Amino acid sequence: MPRSAHHAASGADMADTKAVFNDGAAYERFMGRWSRIAGSAFLKWLAPPTRAQWLDVGCGTGAFTELVCDSCSPASLIGVDPSAEQIEYARSLPIARFAEFKVADALNLPFPDRTFDVVASALVINFLSDRARGLAEMRRVGKPGGVIAGYIWDFAGGRGTAGPLMKAMRAIGIEPPTIPGTDGSRVEALQSLFGDAGLRGIEACRIEIEPTYRDFDDYWSSQTPAFTPVGKLVRTLTEAERSRLRNTVMDALGSNADGSISYSACANAIKARVPE
Repeated sequence: MPRSAHHAASGADMADTKAVFNDGAAYERFMGRWSRIAGSAFLKWLAPPTRAQWLDVGCGTGAFTELVCDSCSPASLIGVDPSAEQIEYARSLPIARFAEFKVADALNLPFPDRTFDVVASALVINFLSDRARGLAEMRRVGKPGGVIAGYIWDFAGGRGTAGPLMKAMRAIGIEPPTIPGTDGSRVEALQSLFGDAGLRGIEACRIEIEPTYRDFDDYWSSQTPAFTPVGKLVRTLTEAERSRLRNTVMDALGSNADGSISYSACANAIKARVPE
């Protein structure tokens, strides 16, 4: 699940999403470990230049920013996010000694044209209310020949980290909360988005990861925290409905020999260049 959702859906979904992503520590407990695994694979595939000037759009808690710092030897690194709470959390981390964090809107980036060598967005693009404008802004601040890139969970294919739980809900007649921008998470949608932004040399790949939990209770508590839309929905169920849902998910997932739970998840990644 992505981090910056201030420009996602409106109404109840919007309020629920803000509640999740405005709490940096809560996001770290819920998604941080999996976003780092996917982010590491993304950066390896991206193969960015060293000593580059980076912008992390929708940096959230700084998890991806930290990965960039540790593995890409950037000359400079700025992370932006619309959530003041997330930025405050990121500024409290050791990474803040090197990276600069700013409260800023992905649809109106506060930087001059042609500023950055690499403009990247981790688990955010599908949540923007105006994805075309967001990509236009990313292109605007990218240098000619610079890299524009991002990755998001494959929500359209049911391959996000919450995929098994949401599939189980549907199996027993419970409609799970809608994830904003689900259709925009498809590889084809990302390719069209980047192409329409006038970017060149577009490439895409699928990043497969395997979320693993100590046991089913660890999985259940991690996937149904009270601050998420799914967790809130689970808490409205009767005890019998929750029990049925737990059993349905448990049967679908099975367990490893040591009692741990693991399953596959997938993120769709894309990269392109600003025309020279």
